[in-house]
Amino acid sequence: MPSLKSRLLYYTMKNRHLLRFKFKRDIIDWNSYEAIIGFRENVEKGAGKFGKLPAEIEVSPVAIGEMYAEWLIPSQAGKDKVILYFHGGGYVSGTCHSHRAIAAKFVKNSQVAALLFEYRLAPEHPFPAALEDSLAAYNWLLEKGVSPSNIVFVGDSAGGGLCLTTLLALRDQGRPLPVAAVVYSPVTDFKCTGESYRTNARACLSPEGMGPACAKHYAGDNDPGLPYISPLYGDLHGLPPMLIYVGGDETLRDDSVRFAEKAKAAGVDVTLRVGEGMFHCYPACAPLFPEATRAMDEICGFIKTHTGK
Repeated sequence: MPSLKSRLLYYTMKNRHLLRFKFKRDIIDWNSYEAIIGFRENVEKGAGKFGKLPAEIEVSPVAIGEMYAEWLIPSQAGKDKVILYFHGGGYVSGTCHSHRAIAAKFVKNSQVAALLFEYRLAPEHPFPAALEDSLAAYNWLLEKGVSPSNIVFVGDSAGGGLCLTTLLALRDQGRPLPVAAVVYSPVTDFKCTGESYRTNARACLSPEGMGPACAKHYAGDNDPGLPYISPLYGDLHGLPPMLIYVGGDETLRDDSVRFAEKAKAAGVDVTLRVGEGMFHCYPACAPLFPEATRAMDEICGFIKTHTGK
């Protein structure tokens, strides 16, 4: 059974509209460009909810071509072992600022530096812009002399899906793969066919209609079932060891379950954790409740094991 702390936080987030004296959650017109801009602004404003950046972590901005990125470096650590962090946001939102405090939790607990980067967003820049930028960020690390055996991919939500499609693209190009990957609440099926899209619709924290709309914005004129958009439909052989976390109460649950099953059948070393009664991206909430803390501990242990930290 979920802990009392997790249930209280879950209830508060799900019913936050009541704090504004509204009896129903806001209905967002996801087809409206103005709504996307408003959502981006809210994501940026909400960045502080994940806590402050630890004092022992240095932020160092860098440019990868025209793309902004930044290093998150723990004290007394170098850049020879790296977490390449793929931020979430439905492919329509998210920046280094919005995800800095989240990525910093993995850095602090693993003592491995992270590179966080701002891939181009839809609908202004639909597929394959985000994938191209992700490949550029990884290639930049290799050009800087970082060994693939010292790089772990980590991604949340849409960033988790982007992480997985980047792995597929690298493998297909015959490029060296990172040593391992961690994704939590990843988007793997932008056709939105998982049963949990229906069974968890009322329980999920995600705004109503967000998944299919983001799929439309990101896919553009392309088939949302293309493997480089929805990695669930790809050939998954040859991928590195991976750890997947997902909440049992979110609409994206089956994106993780089905991907893990298919990857395992393809011979991938994959570990899946489905958190009973948990919500979208719950590991990022560590240390607010026990389940998130245990998830963070396992994820950071996984990162340290595979980078030899």
